[in-house]
Amino acid sequence: MRITILGSAAGGGFPQWNCNCRNCAGLRAGTLRAKPRTQSSIFVRPDAGDDGVLFNASPDILEQIRSQRALQPARALRDSAIAGVVLIDAQIDHATGLFMLRERTAPLPLWCTDPVAQDLSQGNPVLRVLSHYCGVARQTIPIDGSPFELPGLPELSFRALALSGKAAPYSPHREHPVAGDNIGVTIRDRKSGKSLFYAPGLGAVTPPVFDAMAQADAVMVDGTFWSDDEMLRLGVGSKRAHEIGHLPQSGAGGMIEWLNRLPAGTRRMLIHINNTNPILDEDSAERATLARAGIEPCEDAMTLQL
Repeated sequence: MRITILGSAAGGGFPQWNCNCRNCAGLRAGTLRAKPRTQSSIFVRPDAGDDGVLFNASPDILEQIRSQRALQPARALRDSAIAGVVLIDAQIDHATGLFMLRERTAPLPLWCTDPVAQDLSQGNPVLRVLSHYCGVARQTIPIDGSPFELPGLPELSFRALALSGKAAPYSPHREHPVAGDNIGVTIRDRKSGKSLFYAPGLGAVTPPVFDAMAQADAVMVDGTFWSDDEMLRLGVGSKRAHEIGHLPQSGAGGMIEWLNRLPAGTRRMLIHINNTNPILDEDSAERATLARAGIEPCEDAMTLQL
């Protein structure tokens, strides 16, 4: 299968429109060696054929489609390679882009958990709004580990795992999590047997999560914050990383420690990188720490073949 990183940043992108932290200001001024990033999303397709699965629809989806020819194969007057959309959660930066797909000529095939569908029908009624346009053909993602697949893509299989994390801030279960608010997904190519574990929002690595990571050929996991107090220390937020559902990379029990425990051949990648994270600075000590550990920060337009 072929995996394209459409966007690799957390909500707001990089640089964030209203932020003048060291990273954002340095990128704008050209004094920081870093690459701009749009909000996180990936596109996965089999080795044969044009159609694939969009994981998360970020507010930057139109820009991402324009920059990636693979998503617009131009086989007909109205066309798209997006055979279906899988939502990891109901966060604004992962679901608002659904509005931009409203010109479809048929209902949008959408896979999400029941809690996510509830949030996108009530607190942020994206699905109800789309019913006035193309409509939505929604399917439930099982979170008991049962495999599922998307019609027209029999080469790929998927398994979802409920994660420790936070529902969207507008959700009634923001402070009272329910299983399915956030998921990680193992994507397997049936022909090659290779797999990717994808979890852009991850609050804790539980034994089932680590097992899924250890069994995958590549992992693409939460890279939001370097440190737990990052937002507090920089004066751009009032909560710690773990309070908003993200496991930081550094510190005891951080993401780096967990990634270092994986089998030697596992490809390790970080996605959903916040604009404040020092790993965006390619000359930083934190970036060098990742390099020594064999961990890659995702970049927009990066491709991976498994």
